[in-house]
Amino acid sequence: MDAEAEEGIRRSMTKFRMGITPHFACLIDWENDWCPIKRQMVPLGLEADEEEEDLRDPLHEDVDSPVFGITHRYPDRVLLLTTDECAVFCRYCTRRRLVGAGEADLRRLIDQRIQYIAEHKEVRDIIISGGDVLTLSDRIVEHVLEGLRRIPHVEIVRLGTRVPVVCPQRVTDEFLAMVRKYHPVYINLHFNHAKEITPEVEEACARMADAGIPLGNQSVLLRGVNDCPHVMKELCQKLLKIRVRPYYIYQCDLSSGISHFRTSVAKGIEIVEALRGHTSGLAVPTFVVDAPGGGGKIPVGPNYVISQNRDTIILRNYEGMISPYHEPHTYESICGHDPACAQERYKSKVGPAHMFDEPTLYLEPKEEFLK
Repeated sequence: MDAEAEEGIRRSMTKFRMGITPHFACLIDWENDWCPIKRQMVPLGLEADEEEEDLRDPLHEDVDSPVFGITHRYPDRVLLLTTDECAVFCRYCTRRRLVGAGEADLRRLIDQRIQYIAEHKEVRDIIISGGDVLTLSDRIVEHVLEGLRRIPHVEIVRLGTRVPVVCPQRVTDEFLAMVRKYHPVYINLHFNHAKEITPEVEEACARMADAGIPLGNQSVLLRGVNDCPHVMKELCQKLLKIRVRPYYIYQCDLSSGISHFRTSVAKGIEIVEALRGHTSGLAVPTFVVDAPGGGGKIPVGPNYVISQNRDTIILRNYEGMISPYHEPHTYESICGHDPACAQERYKSKVGPAHMFDEPTLYLEPKEEFLK
């Protein structure tokens, strides 16, 4: 490592800690400037720079936090933060304002967050994250799972973690036996490049899948790491081979100090164009922009609807073939005739979907978007 690189590390670490597991460090090709692991893990001095559009909390997670460590943005699900520690410190981290800050209260106040969930009966889906929840002991993870499973209206629990990718040894028999007691538990992993799929990681994923845990993957679109249709196709196809379903590709957020990782949104659309129809639909994740200001995940992709009128939709396929699809002239829906239609829990409470159930003249934006 030359003096310029060392100085870059020193500058960056005034803003964000550095950390990497032995397993992940062994994957770095130090002689290759394009090594995807090196680019994700080794700090650059650019992290100390801030662009005009950079934001400390771009997703308004702190704003949408009714209780410390809870983000409640969507009607029926919440994000529950359990720790500010990670096994590795990804240089593009969205929560760099929080991760590695040494905030012990995140762990100490877990019961307060569980109580909030118990008091809000509309919440049925919990995403447990951090930091990284699997940096905690099995005892603490079980305390969280057990507390959530005592709440009748909680149906789904998801763990968001990068640990099995960077430290596959964490997936022990004891951990899997514990998780089995609280199903359905989903795990969303975080792979960004096919190089991260090592034999050890493949074995860890197989053991989780065999334990009945559905596995998904959330990638971040990163300049110089995976901003290429061929690279992303290889990753998605190899993920399916180890029983991990590609779930999301995230546009890199506007967090401070990571502008050198950001691509254009057009690059993400290009990648989806190269996947849809060119590989199995199972291998095509949804490309989303997590909108600044707490707007949530907005799916973005190529346009497949060319035009439409009352009777016909003009569609194009992945080859560019254009076809008409004729709408039915008469149509009667089951809506209103099924027991599900009478249950409030299935009705949309906000947005355009709500207008179908409760017609209104207009939608009014959140006040902060008017400023």
